[in-house]
Amino acid sequence: MLDPALQTLLLPLQSDAVPLNATDRVLLSRARYAPELSVLDKEQLACEQSFAPDRDKLQTAGYTVVPEAETSDFDLVLVLPTRQRQEARAQLARAVAKAKPGGWVIAAAPNSEGAKTLEADLAALLGAVDRMSKYKCRVIWGEASGSLNRDLLAEWQALDAPRPVLDGAYVSRPGVFAWDRVDAASQLLADHLPEMLSGTGADLGCGFGFLARTVLERCPKVSVLDLYEAEKRALDLAQQNLKS
Repeated sequence: MLDPALQTLLLPLQSDAVPLNATDRVLLSRARYAPELSVLDKEQLACEQSFAPDRDKLQTAGYTVVPEAETSDFDLVLVLPTRQRQEARAQLARAVAKAKPGGWVIAAAPNSEGAKTLEADLAALLGAVDRMSKYKCRVIWGEASGSLNRDLLAEWQALDAPRPVLDGAYVSRPGVFAWDRVDAASQLLADHLPEMLSGTGADLGCGFGFLARTVLERCPKVSVLDLYEAEKRALDLAQQNLKS
């Protein structure tokens, strides 16, 4: 299956608009697999991905994937920001912070998913940026140089930090499904939850843990509840919320 945003993300490298040396350290944030990734040597590429289906495809293709890279000072950071505005800005800020001084940052998004805003946001962080459009997507790139807006960088890095939601009853963060509210389907299920539930159960797609905690609070005969979630960011929050 074609991935237009990822294909567009790699255009500055394929066209030599952004230089890439064999010894450069490269980070791909919110990484997804596509055959075009072969433009990058697997030995020089670090992949960040906390969403299990995308992580599994990359690992099957032979790439090393971690939820978050611990090291910084990358020569090149590529990022495919998500659609949620606060999370996307935090991802851009993280990409810039992971690049070494003089390193390159490249970001791409579909035109229908905020590419124009993405360009404005990266320009606000880096100053001058270049752009290219193809496959109904836009790719923007620039250098992490002395014109970096460090105040804005610090502000945006904190945008997706976990925080209290639902009057402080839970902790959540932007980018997680229905991150600051209870979605209608979950609320409907919670409102009709039978209290006689007992034994062992599972929450498939637990999000930040609203339904799982509701079951444990209202159904004392439930002895074990396993949580399943494709997004590690959400699963970490659910585990935290079930401890409270």
